[in-house]
Amino acid sequence: MLDIFISDKDRAATPVWQIRAGELESWCASHAGPGAAWVGTSGFKGEAGKVLLLPDGSGGLAGVLLGLGDGSDPFLVGALPAAVPQGDYRLAGVLHGSTAKAALGFALGTYRFTRYSGGKRDWPRLVLPDGVDGEEVSRLAAATFLARDLINTPAADMGPDELAAAAEGIARLHGATFDVVLGDALLDANYPMIHAVGRAAAVAPRLIDMRWGRADAPRVTLVGKGVCFDTGGLDLKPSSGMLLMKKDMGGAACVLALAQLVMEAGLDVRLRILIPAVENSVSGNAFRPGDVLQSRKGMTVEIGNTDAEGRLVLADALAEADSEAPDLIIDMATLTGAARTALGPDLPPFYTDDEGLAAEVETSAVAMSDPLWRMPLWRPYDSWLDSKIADVNHVSDGPFAGSVTAALFLRRFVERAAAHVHFDIYGWTPKAKPGRPVGGEAQGVHALYDLLKRRYGA
Repeated sequence: MLDIFISDKDRAATPVWQIRAGELESWCASHAGPGAAWVGTSGFKGEAGKVLLLPDGSGGLAGVLLGLGDGSDPFLVGALPAAVPQGDYRLAGVLHGSTAKAALGFALGTYRFTRYSGGKRDWPRLVLPDGVDGEEVSRLAAATFLARDLINTPAADMGPDELAAAAEGIARLHGATFDVVLGDALLDANYPMIHAVGRAAAVAPRLIDMRWGRADAPRVTLVGKGVCFDTGGLDLKPSSGMLLMKKDMGGAACVLALAQLVMEAGLDVRLRILIPAVENSVSGNAFRPGDVLQSRKGMTVEIGNTDAEGRLVLADALAEADSEAPDLIIDMATLTGAARTALGPDLPPFYTDDEGLAAEVETSAVAMSDPLWRMPLWRPYDSWLDSKIADVNHVSDGPFAGSVTAALFLRRFVERAAAHVHFDIYGWTPKAKPGRPVGGEAQGVHALYDLLKRRYGA
């Protein structure tokens, strides 16, 4: 359990009252003293994420008020760690919403990316509310921190080599097998599109392959896009388009975070993790617009734009995942700007033909307050990927429905799996919220963990 949590319910601790907008007057009426008097002059109105320290009249701290606004954000307790002095705190009074999510919010509020600046900070601690599983909350927070750290690390220190090393560390920690197909061995092993996308980089492309769990358990395979930096290739991005491209391995980061949760919880699955790890760079041997690539599946793919490389590496990995006919394939990728245009940065779309699976995803997304939104695999748009010289083009020739057509392209590489779901995530928080600083984010991870627990938990 994280050391920011206290399991001793009798521990003396400063009270924290969560106040929704409109509840302040009644709170003041029932709490006489200098703290209540201070509220009247502070300007505090219970705004979401606002924190007010209440004096005790002798230079000490009588308590803390935390504004919840309209109460729609369950993680606002994440504002506390940075706003209160060191010490021990407990939630007091009326506990709005899920206390487990409040505890998780507190934990998320202690995250800082300090690899290049600053040192470790001593954080305040929270007495766990009754009924909250501190170990589970700690697992969720640690997995989130893993994904954030991987995404936030610049490409110079998180290239294919380092991403593979991070995956190997997780595998060793949990007793998973670990294998890598590296460089030109990708051609020998028939992963031609992973090789084509990554061959122009100074660091060799690779396919990371991890397995965990008993051999005869239900098969769940996670596929994560590991493009550690994306220049756009010969269809070069403008400089503004490259500024966040260290996050283009966000799908891989989220898949590793989800895998860590599954293994730590001991879910009864035969887990496989496939991560094509590459850099999409520019050199004399870079793949070109108009090229036709062979794929692992045997399908030929015309290249319409080298800046749509993620779906190419995913396609080879998905074909391998599908070869074992698993019960479930989950793929995660920072795939398209079209998804952001449609739904913004905080609401990743997902795609599946399986109605039951879609309902499970939606249930778990709501349960975990990890927002996801189903988008259609609209079959009439399949023809937009037609090629005159190959089996398929990997992009359409128009400006519309880019996330949908990307999902339709990937669907062509999955035939045998019982179910498949694709997540087009952003992997980044552009505007800070309590517990969610600007930077890398583990989108969809908590919802998918909840789904897998419901399916395969003890």
